[in-house]
Amino acid sequence: MKSDHVLGVIGGSGLYEMEGLTDVEEITVATPFGDPSDTFVTGMLDGVRMVFLPRHGKGHRLLPSEVNYRANIYGMKKLGVTRLISVSAVGSMREEVEPGHIVIPDQFIDRTNATRTNTFFGNGVVAHVQFANPVCGDLSAVLDTAARKAGARVHAGGTYLCMEGPAFSTRAESLLYRTFGVTVIGMTNIPEAKLAREAEICYGVIALATDYDCWHETHDDVSVDAILEIIRQNVAMAKSIIRNAVASLNDERKCPCVDALRYAIITDRSVIPEKTKSDLEPIIGKYL
Repeated sequence: MKSDHVLGVIGGSGLYEMEGLTDVEEITVATPFGDPSDTFVTGMLDGVRMVFLPRHGKGHRLLPSEVNYRANIYGMKKLGVTRLISVSAVGSMREEVEPGHIVIPDQFIDRTNATRTNTFFGNGVVAHVQFANPVCGDLSAVLDTAARKAGARVHAGGTYLCMEGPAFSTRAESLLYRTFGVTVIGMTNIPEAKLAREAEICYGVIALATDYDCWHETHDDVSVDAILEIIRQNVAMAKSIIRNAVASLNDERKCPCVDALRYAIITDRSVIPEKTKSDLEPIIGKYL
């Protein structure tokens, strides 16, 4: 992977403290959509520029529904990010996915309550991106290999159900979601994945199973204390996976994410308002 390619990571606090990260700098990015979750932390790792952002802000200040997902992804795009790794704590919805295991999901079910803006478009421009395969297959394969190399217990593929939160599921909801055939449940990867696709950024997920939600009869119901303990135990694992991924990524992207907008913009270019063109220049500029 050449140094002009930039790898982004969105996750919890601590990841920007990776061993070997040099030339560390904090950057504030202004966006047309408001402020991102926090300042972006950039640095170099093994010759690759990396950009980190704590999804909920430093100190975990933002609810899942309060995260400014558009500003976060827009900021990543402005900083040159071409591949983005989401590190997310999730609840396991399957017996074989034990707390502490890693899942690399390849599908999503959106159960948020339409309270989160999930597109950059509107304000005079319409686009419809393909989202049948909502994560980058190439990046996900790299993450799977990187996790196995790190010694993690990994489950390749699976469906991530994104709920609204911030309360955890009722037992009835948890049992219902299991009938959907989902693998894990979380609160943040939608609309993050949709926005990354619109921004033509490859998106992959390292989902860390921290609990069995509340469906499992012989395990304690999910609690914040239990989640934090599992996360603390696996910070080093997440760092190792990311470092392994850096070493494995090629310099050229050959996946459909690269030109996801090529045929997606429906609006006649001549009628797109100038302000919208200006606001979305990092996203759609090459197609205008």
